Amino acid sequence: MNFLGPALPSFLIATSFAAGLNVYATVATLGILARTDVLTLPSPLSGLRSPYVIGAALVLFALEFVADKIPFLDLIWNALQTFVRVPVAALLAFRETQHLAPEAQLLSALLGGAIAFVAHTGKTAARVAVTPSPEPISNFALSFAEDTGAVFLTWLATRHPYVAAAIAICALAAIVILFRVVLRFLRHLAPRAKARAE
Repeated sequence: MNFLGPALPSFLIATSFAAGLNVYATVATLGILARTDVLTLPSPLSGLRSPYVIGAALVLFALEFVADKIPFLDLIWNALQTFVRVPVAALLAFRETQHLAPEAQLLSALLGGAIAFVAHTGKTAARVAVTPSPEPISNFALSFAEDTGAVFLTWLATRHPYVAAAIAICALAAIVILFRVVLRFLRHLAPRAKARAE
């Protein structure tokens, strides 16, 4: 894939969303695809081809794979990952657009970080909802789906970037709508709870 082509914005959207789900899986997948010549990375991202970078990303991916499937530990892990997923997604977006004007690069970084933040927030909210469940299957299934989704979306972005971006945009829209519904529900619930307390 040529990063100078018109598909770059779609690629950026899809990989930023994937990074919001699992940044280590995204980095490892990009590195492996680049190393196997499936993907041509721009020079500022050429470091992702390094076996050391790929190896480190895979080790961290394995660590997250385990931590993400242990109830309550996954909540702590995901909270800490806020300070990893969002900045790395922003950095990847910034480096992906190195051929553009500085203003466009900055805008791309902000967009990449924002997309990753929404994806990460949606993932964390889903974990908060599922983790208290007494059975472990739902937590494991959700975590596995997120890991698989990050790898698949990153790969799809290199083959069919417009399709990958469409999937990411639909997922972003679903997360935003869900948050609006939850907030509306909480606003209606608050007065009732206050009235009962009085």
